[in-house]
Amino acid sequence: MKPQVSDEYERSAEFVDVMLAAPWTALAPTLAEALRGAPGPVVDVGAGGGHGTRVIARTLPEAEIHAVEPSPGLRAVLLARVNDDPGLRHRVTVLPGGLLQATLPPRLGTLVAMNVIGHFGPRDRRTIWRLLAERLLPGGRAVLNLQPPAEPVAVPLSRFSELRIGRRRYEGWGRAEPSGPDQITWHMTYRAFQDGKPAEEVEVEYAWWLLGPDRLKAELAEHGLHATPTGPTELGLWCITGSPV
Repeated sequence: MKPQVSDEYERSAEFVDVMLAAPWTALAPTLAEALRGAPGPVVDVGAGGGHGTRVIARTLPEAEIHAVEPSPGLRAVLLARVNDDPGLRHRVTVLPGGLLQATLPPRLGTLVAMNVIGHFGPRDRRTIWRLLAERLLPGGRAVLNLQPPAEPVAVPLSRFSELRIGRRRYEGWGRAEPSGPDQITWHMTYRAFQDGKPAEEVEVEYAWWLLGPDRLKAELAEHGLHATPTGPTELGLWCITGSPV
């Protein structure tokens, strides 16, 4: 029996997908450019509700996609989104559990890990780098983004999302504090207001492992892999290959 993966989005899943729509507007073109010409099959790690899955599908219209998402709430959105799109239904496989528990193809053309690498600690990252070194096809690549901070510092409370759907207005707030030499803990608050009055509030927290460019390159080098920044610096995207680009 495969080990159970804890669901850090159990209480916040209904808010996460809609609040990610705006950031994905900025991220999508850069990811598409980083993926252009990449081979399949593609693994979409932590696919969430499928914003990135759709970018992959548009950019690589012939590729088979394995969308891995451990959160049942987010995976329900993902599966419905794939099922509703005839262009996705025949070539996107939605996989439960985490990346390290998923049944993946023996050879991989591309791996995409957007907004997710901080969920993996150093030991699990080493397993991921080894998987890439062993399974990436010639000309294959992985694309991931590094999110600040890279050091264990406090992140002050700020509102990162606001949107209106029907009579409800939604807000997303977040702050972080150091919780170890390589880790911070995010404290997230999601609020809903109906007709201007508070209607719902959900508070969650989750650990986030820190990874900066220098450490990323050092870890990859141990497995014969190379990382190259791609796109606008503020988006933090990196392309990983088996040989220097």
